[in-house]
Amino acid sequence: MQSYPLKSMTMAQAQQQQFKLVDIICRHFPGADFLSQGDLGLVPDLHQPRMTQRIERVIAEYFGAEAAAFVNGAGTGALRSGLAALLRPHETLLVHDAPVYPTTKTSIEQMGLNVVYADFNCTNQLETSIKQYQPATCLIQHTRQKIDDCYALQNIIAILNQYHIPSLVDDNYAAMKVPHIGCEYGATLSAFSCFKLLGPQGVGVVVGQQAVIDKLRHGMYSGGCQIQGYQAMEALRGLVFAPVMHAVQSEVNESLVTRLNQGEVPQVKRAFIANAQSKVVLVEFYEPIADAVLATAHTLGALPYPVGAESKFEIPPLFYRISDTFRQADPTLEKRMIRINPNRSGAETIMRILQASSRLNISGKYL
Repeated sequence: MQSYPLKSMTMAQAQQQQFKLVDIICRHFPGADFLSQGDLGLVPDLHQPRMTQRIERVIAEYFGAEAAAFVNGAGTGALRSGLAALLRPHETLLVHDAPVYPTTKTSIEQMGLNVVYADFNCTNQLETSIKQYQPATCLIQHTRQKIDDCYALQNIIAILNQYHIPSLVDDNYAAMKVPHIGCEYGATLSAFSCFKLLGPQGVGVVVGQQAVIDKLRHGMYSGGCQIQGYQAMEALRGLVFAPVMHAVQSEVNESLVTRLNQGEVPQVKRAFIANAQSKVVLVEFYEPIADAVLATAHTLGALPYPVGAESKFEIPPLFYRISDTFRQADPTLEKRMIRINPNRSGAETIMRILQASSRLNISGKYL
């Protein structure tokens, strides 16, 4: 089994991204303007809080896009808004031939979209599907849906643009971790959750072409649909800290894989990094002890489930079952593999918990 995880930014690259965002903030917020929680309500002529609009412009400039819009519903809401802006009900949506992320699948079903598939790992098949189905839009998940996914996002977008097919990129778990997101490669829209980037609950953002963002805004005209100024400020503060925090996390992942594959935990057959969907360490055991390991790890301080998958609330490491999409791809993995997300912890903490919890044999007794 071979994995092809996205290449994370180095610490130096992450620092430069932080500095870039802060420099843009300085250009948009002179003096003490930034020392504010922001306004509320529908400002006349703007139809949204003034601070929200100001921060949307910062985000659009940061990603080199024409426009950005905050939306309710975090990453799910961002993707749902993007789909609604690009497609009419019952139109044809092209997706990768892999299990679709569950909440995205729900949005697709709610719109009654006609879903067609192509293996994005094979560009010839992608072009064949485009010619055969003439999809109205293509949805691309930036991170991996299957362990062996290896497609390069920029290549997929380039082919779609060649055939004038609009694209919506699910940049959840990729934004602020990798050097570029979908819209920076020429995608019509990028969508991601601010909650996964140390921001407030329930806030997502869509970035991309002005005309499509304008259409998206038309569907969220009312005051109750607006992201208020204080929420936008909290989202922006999270984005500032996210690149460096995720670069630290990436370094911990690399350290864990090296140590585990050197045999520090005898029960571990192998470990590798994968985007599943967040970038995590997948740990495969010789024996089907995954459930027992998880049960014990949770008594030792590991988180038993995600809150927002890398949200500001998740500080200890997450020891968790492998993702639904990976289980669908290979059901046999469920009993012998777990995923570990370091969150804000170091390698030593994770190794201590894993060493203690993996000393269980298949009957649940300590070896």
